[in-house]
Amino acid sequence: MVQIDYAHDRCKGCHYCIDVCPKKVISLSGELNDKGYETVKFDTSGCIACGSCYTVCPDYAITVIKKEG
Repeated sequence: MVQIDYAHDRCKGCHYCIDVCPKKVISLSGELNDKGYETVKFDTSGCIACGSCYTVCPDYAITVIKKEG
């Protein structure tokens, strides 16, 4: 089980996380944050908690938590 904490207000719309995700579970949300950047959404059902999105995010907007169970 995976939990993604995403601070959409910190996102600056680079979308590096989309490009780097090996399972392609990150996509554009179609919504803008308060700064006017299009944010992303996560499909945690296919996430393998690799942490690639966390590592590549220059805005520290993503945290990946792998839960046992």
